[in-house]
Amino acid sequence: MAELSEDSDYYTGPRLDSDMIRQAEKDLGVRLPGSYVEVLLLRNGGIPRDRCCPTPFPASWADDHFEISAIRGIGGAWGIDSSSGRGSSYLIEEWEYPEIGVVICDMPSAGHGTVMLDYSECGPEGEPAVAYVDEDRVPRRVAQSFGEFLARLVPCDSIS
Repeated sequence: MAELSEDSDYYTGPRLDSDMIRQAEKDLGVRLPGSYVEVLLLRNGGIPRDRCCPTPFPASWADDHFEISAIRGIGGAWGIDSSSGRGSSYLIEEWEYPEIGVVICDMPSAGHGTVMLDYSECGPEGEPAVAYVDEDRVPRRVAQSFGEFLARLVPCDSIS
C-alpha cells in the first residue's frame, strides 16, 4: 500500500468517515474502489513517497514515465468531491478531460495531464482501471486497479 508522506498536509482532507465516502460516491455517481478508500482511511489524500509511474508509452512528461504530485482525498479544498473549483467534476469540465470517471491525482503539469479512475469498461458500480490522460486527452490505461497503480509507483530518482 502506498505510504502518503506526513511531511506536508497540503493535499490532506479532513478525517474520513463512512458518511463522507457515501456522499462522495453519490455526488460523483460511482462506487469508489476499496483500495482507494483504504488509503484514504489512513490519510485522506496527500503526497506519496513514490511519485513516478513507469509507462510503456511516451508521456509529455518523459519518454517512459509520468510523475504525480498528490493523491486527492475526499472532502476539503482538494477533495475529489470538492465544489471549490478543484474537485473532479470541475477539473473534467475546465481541462476537457474525457468523461471516463474521477480525477484522483494532482500532477506537476498543473492540469495539462491527469490520472483518473476509469469506469468506461466496468460501469459506475464496477472496479475501475486507472488511466493517464495527457495533453491529447486520450486515456491510456496504466493499471487494472487503483491497488495496482499504487504498486507501480516508484521513487522518481530510480528512473534514469
